[in-house]
Amino acid sequence: GSPVTPEERRLRDKKHLNDITAARLPPLHHAPAKLLSIEESIAIQIQQKEAYEEMQAKLAAQKLAERLNIKMVRFEPEGEASMQYREVRDED
Repeated sequence: GSPVTPEERRLRDKKHLNDITAARLPPLHHAPAKLLSIEESIAIQIQQKEAYEEMQAKLAAQKLAERLNIKMVRFEPEGEASMQYREVRDED
């Protein structure tokens, strides 16, 4: 027989796979992997660690506030609520 090129073999295998299954590979949404220098890798790891620690601190503060039953309410000392407690006096 005649030699089959790798391209022809790949197309033949792909056609055969299409005949036996409807499963498809998901589309590639991200760029393929790339090599990074050690400096870039360390900078990314430090950035991710800081973001992780910030998220952990926010979560801990939220859990602590829930545990202590602290409610954040709006405070308006010159607003409508303070007017309810004042007595109305006529200066005449």
